[in-house]
Amino acid sequence: MSSKPGPLVLLVEDEPQVRRLLRTSLPPHGYRVLEAESGEQAVRLAGQYAPDLVLLDLGLPDMDGLEVTRRLRVWSRVPILVLSARGQENQKVEALDAGADDYLTKPFSFPELLARMRVALRHAVRSEDAGAESVFRNGPLLVDPERRRVLLDGEEVHLTPIEYKLLSVLVRHAGKVVTHRQLLEAVWGPRSGEQNQYLRVYMAHLRRKLEPDLSRSRLFATEAGVGYRMRLPEE
Repeated sequence: MSSKPGPLVLLVEDEPQVRRLLRTSLPPHGYRVLEAESGEQAVRLAGQYAPDLVLLDLGLPDMDGLEVTRRLRVWSRVPILVLSARGQENQKVEALDAGADDYLTKPFSFPELLARMRVALRHAVRSEDAGAESVFRNGPLLVDPERRRVLLDGEEVHLTPIEYKLLSVLVRHAGKVVTHRQLLEAVWGPRSGEQNQYLRVYMAHLRRKLEPDLSRSRLFATEAGVGYRMRLPEE
């Protein structure tokens, strides 16, 4: 039996009932929980304890959760999963653009929360190991950045430069939602943030080449109105 402690979760939430629920529900699933009731306390505890994952409410008493995210992103790559009652698409996009890794709208189901936490932690591990393993494998897909080769079921797929750049960004952030603006700026440059029609066209081309049967999407997940996500191989 392993004696390694479970992942440390920093829960940033000012509602006592939500903290109580997660404080009692997460440890049976192997998580340790550290609690913060304000943004300032969250930033301080993150620096002091280096959590493996942050569960962050946006409506905090002293500062908006977006500001907490921006302050953490100055020095930390810790996965940030936003838990918020703000469910509009533009609010999700704003949180993800600020540096959050995922967004779950309240009220949420506990099994879905656990699944999102597992994905965020796996993505963090993949990011740490990226330098050691440059070849990305996901079911039938293999991407070899060094040789700029893409294989599907063992057969080479010829992508245009734009399609390859799009795929590379999604692979680099596999498991994480990449917003429309983030993709546009990474592929077309910093002044293209509003040209969503380019992105839709080229993503459609990419998916037709890598996912001929869109009714059984194995590689890409679409977050409606927000962006796209490359599914992790374990999903």
